[in-house]
Formats: sequence, structure tokens, C-alpha cells
Amino acid sequence: MRVITGTARGRTLATLEGEDVRPTAERVKEAVFSMLQFELEGRHVLDLFAGSGQLGIEALSRGAEKAVFVDADKNAIRVIKSNVEKTGFTDCSSVYNSDALSYLRFSGDKFHIAFLDPPYSKGLLEKALPEVAKKMHKSGVIVCELPIRDPEPEGAEGFKLYRTYKYGKIKIAVYRFEKEMLE
Repeated sequence: MRVITGTARGRTLATLEGEDVRPTAERVKEAVFSMLQFELEGRHVLDLFAGSGQLGIEALSRGAEKAVFVDADKNAIRVIKSNVEKTGFTDCSSVYNSDALSYLRFSGDKFHIAFLDPPYSKGLLEKALPEVAKKMHKSGVIVCELPIRDPEPEGAEGFKLYRTYKYGKIKIAVYRFEKEMLE
């Protein structure tokens, strides 16, 4: 797994070990960032259920101002911190060892872009999406990864399903604030 482009282009990122780990495929990551390419500069990004932190790091490499990484797994936190340091983004990153819902309920942070890649088929996306939407700027975008077989939520807190992209066994659901979709 590597950073695709930007200031950290080509840097190899560490990943977690184990059967439950499924980093976002490189072609999916490329597609997501092609879609967001004009929305990253100077933005605040949330990488929730961060795993290795690759999505937040890619956003920073492409010009995001700040990234917050949240994961409940202590091993994931170790990997994220290592990857953030390796790519030179320590000063513009915050890393939290917390379950996603607790972080969202107690954090005062606001975001322009949020990446949600929760463990599949455990109902976490449905629980986290409304809480994430409360932390978003109205001009923001929420990008969720989920298995192709699972239905994507229609939206939350004014953010509505904008578009769905399918990549083999997974899909990406993109949410935008309803008023933004009309413009």
C-alpha cells in the first residue's frame, strides 16, 4: 500500500496484520480521490475506523490542511502514528484511540471531508453516519465504504445519498448536504 500522489507520493505505508483487515484497494482509493480532487485543498478531514490511516494520509498528501484519525484498535493506532510520521504529517494530524461513536459524541471538531470504513455488516455505518453528519460543514462530503450486499443508508442530518460506485465486492456511498446537491 502506498501514497498515490502529492507531497508524500510513492511512500509505502504499513498495514495491520490479520484476517479482519481489509485496506481500501488502490483502484478504489484512486477513484475516490479523483472524485474529490478539487475539494481537498485546505480542508479538515476525518478518517474514522482509520485502520492504517491511508485515506487521511492520502488527503493530506493532496493538500488537506488537517486530518483526524480515529480507531479503537491499539495496534491500528500504532500503525497510523508510524505512517503519519513516515509521511511527515505529524504536525497536521491528530490520532485518537477511541471507538468511533464515543469520539463523535464528545469531539468539538468540524470536518469538510469524512471517510468511514467500518467493519462490515456490524451496523456501525448506520450508527456512525448520523453522528458524523452532525460534525460536518454543510459544503462537506462523507465517503463510506461498505460491502456490495449491504444497503447503504439514505442519509442523515440533511446529508443525502448523492451517488454510489461499485468496485467488485465493495461499494462507495457518497453523501452530500441536500442543498449542495441542488446547486
